[in-house]
Amino acid sequence: MTASRSSKPYEIVERALELSTADGCVVIADEQSSANLRWAGNALTTNGVTRGRTLTVVATVDGARGTASGVVSRSAVTADELEQVVRAAEAAARGAEPAEDARPLVDADRANGAGGGDFRDAPAETTSAVFADFAPALGESFARARAGGRELYGFAHHMLTSTYLGTSTGVRLRHDQPSGTLELNAKSPDRTRSAWAGRATRDFKDVDPASLDTELAQRLAWAERKIELPAGRYETLLPPTAVADLLIYQLWSSAARDAAEGRTVFSRPGGGTRVGEKLSELPLNLRSDPHEPGLESAPFVIAHASGDDASVFDNGLPLAATDWVRGGELSRLVTTRHSAALTGLPVAPGIGNLILDGGGERSLEEMVSATARGLLLTCLWYIREVDPATLLLTGLTRDGVYLVENGEVVGEVNNFRFNESPVGLLSRVTEAGRTQKTLPREWGDWFTRAAMPALRVPDFNMSSVSRGV
Repeated sequence: MTASRSSKPYEIVERALELSTADGCVVIADEQSSANLRWAGNALTTNGVTRGRTLTVVATVDGARGTASGVVSRSAVTADELEQVVRAAEAAARGAEPAEDARPLVDADRANGAGGGDFRDAPAETTSAVFADFAPALGESFARARAGGRELYGFAHHMLTSTYLGTSTGVRLRHDQPSGTLELNAKSPDRTRSAWAGRATRDFKDVDPASLDTELAQRLAWAERKIELPAGRYETLLPPTAVADLLIYQLWSSAARDAAEGRTVFSRPGGGTRVGEKLSELPLNLRSDPHEPGLESAPFVIAHASGDDASVFDNGLPLAATDWVRGGELSRLVTTRHSAALTGLPVAPGIGNLILDGGGERSLEEMVSATARGLLLTCLWYIREVDPATLLLTGLTRDGVYLVENGEVVGEVNNFRFNESPVGLLSRVTEAGRTQKTLPREWGDWFTRAAMPALRVPDFNMSSVSRGV
């Protein structure tokens, strides 16, 4: 193959591997396209389609003291620019200390059974046609909202990423990842009332703007009555989106090495990890599965950089269904091949989705009907870590906190700042509802494939009052 002006992703990967003079080489080409719609005040404002390419080259160099790695990522790389990217990665590797996570690159026999698309196929692309059914339905929702005295704001975004992974050990893998998000805000004309709803989707065929507008209209109606409540601990119904935000952060904080070194909530006092300990009295399962229907993600490791929870040396490693919590018991922590060897735990790389199930079958509405007195949240935002040793998080409620009395919503209360640990919540949850696909409000830019139930927490800590809308 010549360098000429080849621009097909698989050819870029193959040519980069040909150019490599390192002892080992991994090349990842990400071809990305996106389409979006935005609206404000019941009218579309902007729309557009974008495309781009990112190339990552990982060079590995063997030495007397071990194997070093160098990683270089560049955007919009053409075939004529390949060699300088490859040489830059090699120079970085030769100038680096031996990599602590060094392992033999995954071989073709092990990796190429992981699945995925045809390596030589053209990248999948999204276009504005993805909104062909959604956009007219959204227009109808604008008319209904206008007639009902409310204004709709929001955006819809769809992205398709085709990832091509090739290595000097013969790995050739490809994965197409669609990701779609819809966020819709309804506001009263005087801006004193606001409600939010969001959805994650693969193709916008399962998103109904009319049902979302109906939900938001109900929440704005609840907000017509204002009730002031002080800070304190309240029985609280967390909707699936809020549960997702908390448990995604828990997953991101569950690296086995950090736990084994005594630095996280999953560290066992006196040494080791808490794997095997009971986290919840409910038979909850927190799991990931690259083949989960409707939440499909890459079935092999795609690592653009190394860290405690990922290793570039693991690129191409097949992924399988993994239970992080099984029957309420901590079952796995995130490991690379390197950290698995350090901790003695099974190899369990991160996977691109998260599901909590094992609870009941009641909907959030049915859980509200069974509540004597408590709070119903809409979503959480501005979540930040306070203490890694307990995974204490703080953040704010947003776009509607409602008081439930005798099974009915009686009004909207003020917003709060909360202080809670998702691990602590799991130990105190008294009810989990029906699991459903959801969009995390806080982490939706980074993690969209989640399915969660609503949770009932008897004593959620609203640590102070917030005056935000």
